[in-house]
Amino acid sequence: MEIYAHARKFMAEHGNPNQWGPTNWPPEYLIREDIKEGCSYACENDDGRIIGTFYYNHGKNVEPTYEKIDDGNWIGDDNYGVVHRIATDGTEKGTGSFCIRWAIEQCRHLRIDTHSDNIVMQNMLKKLGFSYCGTIYVHEDNDPRMAFEKVSHQI
Repeated sequence: MEIYAHARKFMAEHGNPNQWGPTNWPPEYLIREDIKEGCSYACENDDGRIIGTFYYNHGKNVEPTYEKIDDGNWIGDDNYGVVHRIATDGTEKGTGSFCIRWAIEQCRHLRIDTHSDNIVMQNMLKKLGFSYCGTIYVHEDNDPRMAFEKVSHQI
């Protein structure tokens, strides 16, 4: 939860105060559910200290909010992986990219979404070869999310 607190502060300081800030997202009960489901991952540095965390899952239609996409289309329609709630403690550069690259290696087809104010995440996804696909909506709020996707043949 300390890593998520750092991420909320970082996002607010970089022009994205609304994605997680107003609701203190993500709540601890959700992280506990992620852990029980086996979908919560930690990223350790070379010294074994946890410096990042994220949600990862894969399967057919694994993310219900991705079933409807506005102003665009998904690239692939087969099983895909999804990353949510990615956060780092800010101590080591490139941790977020490392986590997303790990996820794409697991499934070769990854979808992710982010708030329109999250320029840092958008730039990272573009650098990693993700394509912008359209707009999706999440259950937590009414803010639209930018949807991105990468399929392994795009490498």
